[in-house]
Amino acid sequence: MQCSWKAVLLLALASIAIQYTAIRTFTAKSFHSCPIPNPVNCSLSQETDSADRLCDENPTFTYNLSRKTHVLILATTRSGSSFVGQLFNQHFDVFYLFEPLYHVQYTLIPKLTQSKSTTDRRVMLGASRDLLRSLYDCDLYFLENYIKPQPVNHTTDRLFRRGASKALCSPPVCESLGPIDLHLEEGDCVKKCGTLNLTLATESCKEHGHVAIKTVRVPEVSDLRALVEDPRLNLKVIQLVRDPRGILASRSETFRDTYRLWRIWDGTGRKPYNLDVTQLTTVCEDFLNSVSTGLNRPPWLKGKYMLVRYEDLARNPMKKTEEIYDFLGIPMDSNVERWIQNNTRGDKSSAKHKYGTVRNSAATAEKWRFRLSYEIVEFTQNACQQVLAQLGYKMAGSEEELKNLSISLVEDRDFLPFS
Repeated sequence: MQCSWKAVLLLALASIAIQYTAIRTFTAKSFHSCPIPNPVNCSLSQETDSADRLCDENPTFTYNLSRKTHVLILATTRSGSSFVGQLFNQHFDVFYLFEPLYHVQYTLIPKLTQSKSTTDRRVMLGASRDLLRSLYDCDLYFLENYIKPQPVNHTTDRLFRRGASKALCSPPVCESLGPIDLHLEEGDCVKKCGTLNLTLATESCKEHGHVAIKTVRVPEVSDLRALVEDPRLNLKVIQLVRDPRGILASRSETFRDTYRLWRIWDGTGRKPYNLDVTQLTTVCEDFLNSVSTGLNRPPWLKGKYMLVRYEDLARNPMKKTEEIYDFLGIPMDSNVERWIQNNTRGDKSSAKHKYGTVRNSAATAEKWRFRLSYEIVEFTQNACQQVLAQLGYKMAGSEEELKNLSISLVEDRDFLPFS
């Protein structure tokens, strides 16, 4: 009997020890940060490859125990992403960051825009995923690894487009504002607020209920799988697409030097022999691959992915924005509604900045039809035929059809979120 009593006691103590260990394991916060590639040799280093693999395959997991929703606007340049970003920037409870991956690109691979190297792309994506993890956890100090010159005492005046983030231009991050400065223009933010204190920015992020980030530096949604499946995050991806013909027209007008040969073709009617067609085809390939992944509805994207066409948002911005917020499970506040009403009925003088968001949104979505020659439109339709059909963009069969706005080139499609 005495031996039996001791055995029971030992079993009880062992059980308590096991439960204690389990509780410690699941409650301890362990936000693993992957090693940062050395900017000098990262593109060729095997250590970067193994570190990236370690981060993606063997992370130290904890769980998102807060109610924060982490939003990623996945887009490409000149697709309307700045406009979509403002739909979150204006929300009182969303901490919004504009293109933080800019710093990764221009620190690690300054010439990435011209590079076709798969090694460069892997380095960029590995570092980008690691930075996004940290930013969604409100660890803005992690940005210091990519901001040049290195911030001193966690302060910097080099954060890319700081003024595009309302939270970074408002108290407590910007303490110098008065009552009349509640709605600063982007350029006025840096002038009035001075250097950015990353400690205050981190605290502001933690006080907000949700975090939203816009990027044009991740090609496909499959590149985000490690983040989507990360139990530390509640990541939801809004993939924004636009008619590639509209993207090409907008880029040609905005980035005049980079797209100079397209402009020569448009003006002379003669296609330059050295035209870089990848400036167009890369967009179409990335759209096709990414949208195919999303529409195939893999289990890892369930409840995490929504496809939005810019044209649908431009034609009915309030309705589409409500659908986006419904998908995210975040109540849409009056600030967002008021911003939509004030910023979707602009005239020609209202879009002075190339990244501006005040415009007649419905007219802007169709403006490309008068900017491109029919020869370029026809070339684009042949090069991007598959993705145009996938996304419901109609072909213009003639110049007359192209210029006739009574003929819509956008099919009525309802891309329902994967829930």
